[in-house]
Amino acid sequence: MSTAILTGQPVPGSSLEGDLRSLGFDVRVASDAADAETLLSAVPADERVAVVDARFVGHVHALRLGLTDPRFEAAAIPGAVTVRRAARPALDRALRTAAGDASNGSVVVGIVADRVAELLDAELHRPELGELVAEVPRDPQARNEARQAVAALDDEAIRLRTAVKSRDGFFTTYCISPYSRYLARWCARRGLTPNQVTTASLLTALIAAGCAATGTRAGFVAAGLLLLFSFVLDCTDGQLARYSLQYSTLGAWLDATFDRAKEYAYYAGLALGAARGGDDVWALALGAMVLQTCRHVVDFSFNEANHDATANTSPTAALSGRLDSVGWTVWVRRMIVLPIGERWAMIALLTAVTTPRITFYALLIGCAFAATYTTAGRVLRSLTRKAQRTDRAAQALADLADSGPLAELLARVLPRGPRALAPLFALAGAVAMMLAAWIDGPGWSVVICAAAYVLVSSEAVAQPLKGALDWLIPPLFRAAEYVTVLVLAAKAEVNGALPAAFGLVGAVAYHHYDTVYRIRGDAGAPPNWLVRAIGGHEGRTLLVTVLAALLAPTDFKVALTALAVAVAIVVLVESIRFWVTAHTRGAPAVHDEGEPA
Repeated sequence: MSTAILTGQPVPGSSLEGDLRSLGFDVRVASDAADAETLLSAVPADERVAVVDARFVGHVHALRLGLTDPRFEAAAIPGAVTVRRAARPALDRALRTAAGDASNGSVVVGIVADRVAELLDAELHRPELGELVAEVPRDPQARNEARQAVAALDDEAIRLRTAVKSRDGFFTTYCISPYSRYLARWCARRGLTPNQVTTASLLTALIAAGCAATGTRAGFVAAGLLLLFSFVLDCTDGQLARYSLQYSTLGAWLDATFDRAKEYAYYAGLALGAARGGDDVWALALGAMVLQTCRHVVDFSFNEANHDATANTSPTAALSGRLDSVGWTVWVRRMIVLPIGERWAMIALLTAVTTPRITFYALLIGCAFAATYTTAGRVLRSLTRKAQRTDRAAQALADLADSGPLAELLARVLPRGPRALAPLFALAGAVAMMLAAWIDGPGWSVVICAAAYVLVSSEAVAQPLKGALDWLIPPLFRAAEYVTVLVLAAKAEVNGALPAAFGLVGAVAYHHYDTVYRIRGDAGAPPNWLVRAIGGHEGRTLLVTVLAALLAPTDFKVALTALAVAVAIVVLVESIRFWVTAHTRGAPAVHDEGEPA
């Protein structure tokens, strides 16, 4: 239960007390500043508390946005201020100051909000209210006008409209959100949580994957329909979170993690279904997962590199801003990057009417074009801007690089080359590693190339990653590792090697996504022991090449399977432990609109 302290006697005819109670507040009335301070001291320190001017007039949704958002320790709207545990001492001091300053025995809430803003280390959050009314009228005429403004505007319609993500793909915006928002409201009115809807979306996608695995036309049609319904639920969980302000650290992690799990499990289902029909498309399924994951790493690395960079402007970015003013170009540019809505719609349709092989071909072509377009644009932005990157950005890129104990050791003993050459080292090492695996296949020549890859990848991260193109280093490392596993498994030419490689890349990719979500949530990277335990990207790449050279193809398949299981267990156990612990300890709630991935 949260507590709201009304300052002064309620105005006759005001619905303020009822509105606050509908939002879950226990309402108490303070006669003066000293009384407000006394009431505040009686509220448990771990409870949310709000101080609200009894003269407040406004929409219920304005109060909801200002007083109940779990992402912020302190927030304010005109006539009301709220704090959680971390900001409670500042509110105590502000009320004490207001009580000392008041000469007429009343509390001026504006003073309290200003005091909290001055005393808090973090910024006092002030939500954008738009058309919503939130006022403290000073006379009866102003109060009457404010009440008329409240009555003239349907705040429920605004609440429903703003539940939809402000920036999304064309398919999601026009084909899903117009009705999924009503499903979100239906869920809210029945007490369902976003995490429950997220879980339902995952289960639906897994059932879709199972239908695809049957290999029958009816199974493929059912799989396509269920995949679309899973996406509807995927949109609904975020809209439910925004509609009811049910944000949480655990929820953000589940939403992001399950998106990847759903898509990649569906790839596996398609591959199994194709195999039942005599068509082996595991290489295509793994290639699609590799390409999609590398695309995401490009997005993550670029965003982290420029998260808090200074002087972060470029002619390319300015051109993009000008194009945004031309409406149709916005939608074209959003569609050609094949965001999740368009991608899943394409996969669902092609699954229902074609074959898994055609589905994967279309997916690979579309994702390759999208990756080329986005990466080229970001390279141009990086080369034409003079951004100065911070230590935080450099550390984030180092964490995303996922360098293990071999790279750490060599980085300490190798001479450091010119800083500007770091991306070239990473590019040369990645290309050489992939080409060696492709040309020579399993053998000691590839092991030698892997050893050289360890050397150049260590050199690439030997200095802080603050260069203009250093954000390319993590995706290059991902491509080198994933493609090497794919190619060596395909070259083994033994039944089951590619599915084992799919499992290994999936487990490692989960670790890389988990690293991103921790950084985005300001939780830091996974612990060093975890990175060392699973070898780092260079250690795993070297190990896979050695196993391919030493073992017979059948034994290599078994080794890949064992490695996949071991990595999956270690990273999943640590990840689940971390996120559940963060949630139970009351870590700050997060809600990242992010890119339409």
